[in-house]
Amino acid sequence: MLILGINMFHADASAAILQDGEVIFAIAEERLNRIKHFAGFPKLAVQACLDAAGAKLTDLDHVAVGQDSDANLIKKLQYAVANPAKILNFIRLRRRKEGIRRVRILLAEAYQLDPQSMRFQEHHLEHHIAHIASAYYCSPWEKAAGFSYDGSGDFVSTMMARCENNEIAVLDRVFLPHSLGSFYTMICEFIGYNKYGDEGKVMGLAPYGNPTYCDEISKIVAATGRSFELDLDFFMPLGSNQGMQVLRDGTVRLARHFSQKMVTAFGAPRASQSEITQRDMDLAFAMQHRFEEIFFHLLKSLHTQVPVDELAMAGGCALNSVANGKLFAETPFTRTWIQPAAGDEGLAIGAALHTYHSVLQQPRRFVMQHSFLGPEFSDTYIEAALQRAGLKYRKWDREPMLEAVAGHIAAGDVVGWFQGRMEWGPRALGNRSILAHPGLPDMKAVLNARIKHREWFRPFAPSILVERQHEYFEHDHPSPFMLHVYRIRPEKRSQLCAVNHVDNTGRLQSVSRDENPLYYDLIRAFERKTGIPVLLNTSFNENEPIVCRPEEAIDCFRRTRMDMLAIGPYCVLKTDNARPTART
Repeated sequence: MLILGINMFHADASAAILQDGEVIFAIAEERLNRIKHFAGFPKLAVQACLDAAGAKLTDLDHVAVGQDSDANLIKKLQYAVANPAKILNFIRLRRRKEGIRRVRILLAEAYQLDPQSMRFQEHHLEHHIAHIASAYYCSPWEKAAGFSYDGSGDFVSTMMARCENNEIAVLDRVFLPHSLGSFYTMICEFIGYNKYGDEGKVMGLAPYGNPTYCDEISKIVAATGRSFELDLDFFMPLGSNQGMQVLRDGTVRLARHFSQKMVTAFGAPRASQSEITQRDMDLAFAMQHRFEEIFFHLLKSLHTQVPVDELAMAGGCALNSVANGKLFAETPFTRTWIQPAAGDEGLAIGAALHTYHSVLQQPRRFVMQHSFLGPEFSDTYIEAALQRAGLKYRKWDREPMLEAVAGHIAAGDVVGWFQGRMEWGPRALGNRSILAHPGLPDMKAVLNARIKHREWFRPFAPSILVERQHEYFEHDHPSPFMLHVYRIRPEKRSQLCAVNHVDNTGRLQSVSRDENPLYYDLIRAFERKTGIPVLLNTSFNENEPIVCRPEEAIDCFRRTRMDMLAIGPYCVLKTDNARPTART
């Protein structure tokens, strides 16, 4: 049985394919068309899924979409009736979503097929149920509390559920315009971060702030029983785009979220690219603090309804790794499962798995053991790409290559690491990574100056051998997908100075040999040379989507000041490929 899952006409468009209940391939469209957060129809991603399964569209049994424009229709109508000035917006929103319900026609047009030649059944699943499904059905558990939260999806911002065996029973929904995601985005925009996806940057800024505005910001979001409410006077009215506009080229543009009341309360908004002031840092601090308070309030409420230890969580806000790292101390939950594509690209997997388990009532059999669900490339393909680029390279056997790469990192070199299948989700987890020494005081500045060009306040992440995590961090709950921030133990901070954030924390990736043997063994080789079982790991890119193909990795290596490229079994040194200086 083949099931295709799709997220389309929504940020982070993606596709995933299940074969007899196993996720065999998943990819975001941005990795193929190189348009960050692409929000159109994922034509290339769908084709990549079919190619991975050796199938055609006519072979598909089911196609599932992680959106349902008919979901929560009564709530939408009630909102429109209560706000007559917004009825036109509501009509526009309905028209914009109509295309989602024409999957067969969309696929036929994209691939020039007769719609009648495709025999699949079509399924539409409410946005947040798809999110919860993407976490729960990928987990090893037969029972869990389900939680999803983000900006918006199908007129809902937050959902709580009871997950047991094949079923996801919805317990509570928080409807728009009340949204923790919108609250976070609004403050980010006010302090100058107004691009889609900038919220993760501001999470790194928050620890530089003081609690100056905590009382004022807490009034913008109020906890209410098992839910919360926004003070809507601080927000622009809800429009037909629900705060986000998808342009014709598939790029995403955020609508302004903050109202004049924010300006009255906190002064003029910061212009993008201007100096970051202490006020901006203090607002970021207060925003993160209040976000966490409401998040923990919701989880405590959920636990009273589903009193278990296990929490399956997804949605764009589930990428807030700082809050994730604190929930063990602040809520009754002791174990979390957050799949690597917790944001909207994960809807593709969630919709497909929900169709298999809940609709078709097929037994649970899949556990997501790793994130490596994307494309891979043969040694022959990689070598041909190196030759086309005119690069000098050397081919190594496995163990000598690990020793050579670890030696370069130990000596302070920056290494591009391109191996195996590409990661699913926004994090580079050891197959499309840039690696460096975590214990060199100037390494963060070196990476930013030579390759990444990121804001000064954003930290880099540590990848650590899972069995050594408790020695370096104050919490031992694994974080295989880099979705938890923990405090670094005082005696280890000097060893990890390049990844130790200003508040003495790190957004770690715990690496096990079962999940990624090659990357694990590279960290082991580095430990033998330095005594540190940790590598600094950042995504293999330069202000672009993470590299997918060898050609993109080679191009990034050539145009940046990376010292070494380890791509498959081949190693390329910048010193061997220096361009001759032009004569004057």
